[in-house]
Amino acid sequence: KMSEVKLKKHAENVQTNGQSNHEKKKKKHENNKKTFFYDTKTVVKKKTKPTTVKPNIKPPTKVEEYSCNWKKLLQLPYCPLETLFPLRPDIWFDDVDPDDIEAALGPEAADIVRKRSGMLKSSAEVTEKVLVKEHGFEGLTRAVAMDCEMVGVGCDGEDSILARVSIVNHFGKCIYDKYIKPTEKVMDYRTAVSGIRPADIENGEDIKTVQKEVAQILEGRILVGHAIHNDLKILLLDHPKKMIRDTQKYKPFRQRVKSARPALRVLCKEILSVKVQQGEHSSVQDAQATMRLYTLVKKQWEAELKAARAGQFQKSPRKPKTPKNQSKLIQISR
Repeated sequence: KMSEVKLKKHAENVQTNGQSNHEKKKKKHENNKKTFFYDTKTVVKKKTKPTTVKPNIKPPTKVEEYSCNWKKLLQLPYCPLETLFPLRPDIWFDDVDPDDIEAALGPEAADIVRKRSGMLKSSAEVTEKVLVKEHGFEGLTRAVAMDCEMVGVGCDGEDSILARVSIVNHFGKCIYDKYIKPTEKVMDYRTAVSGIRPADIENGEDIKTVQKEVAQILEGRILVGHAIHNDLKILLLDHPKKMIRDTQKYKPFRQRVKSARPALRVLCKEILSVKVQQGEHSSVQDAQATMRLYTLVKKQWEAELKAARAGQFQKSPRKPKTPKNQSKLIQISR
């Protein structure tokens, strides 16, 4: 009997231990599993304004509230700022040539010195930037500017013949530039002024060919020039008066420089602030300068011409003149 009881107890213990071990393994397996939770709701965070802290600092009202450093500062005598912090002395370039400054420090420093001293821009690159539009159209335009250079012929070289013709477009781009072979013996090349040398015109173009080509370019276009009648005369060409813009005869230019017949270099100096015709002349540069003067006042100039032409057509009709013998006829009738 005792053995049976022991066997029953042993069987019960084995059964209970097996169940407990199985439950422990199951719990352990459940704990090892990773669970993921996905929240489908979007959480919008509310913007909160930063809290500003208002300090309760007030200016001192009592003597005890003042700092001792402030009291010491008030006791010090007044001293100007220049004595406490001495500044570096200014650098002056009164006796220095701007061209030397440009070579040493660059064009920006030279331009500053020129502006302070009221000097003009003289370098060829700067002058070309003023007279010629950098990325301008290089073909024929409605308005063109022309200039000619001449040499002396005859006994004393006082008579002039054509040696060079240059034409530029509205943007200062050169569209025509030719030397002309002389038909007479040249007595004076006038190189100091004209820039013409024997080698330039030795193999030049025939005068008749140049006349024909220039006439084709000018046809139907506005011709700009400085004392342009001289250039047309030497070319033996004519151009409609209403299509000519002469910068020497433009009234606002003459009033500005206070001259009845201002030189081109004077107009460029006063209006464009550039130097031209320094030493040997260049017909290309002269034409560019003339065109730049015209484009500067083009709107005003053309408006004045338009108003003047409109005024001519709107003139009141003339009153018929009384015949000379009218008084005698009246007396006879009486």
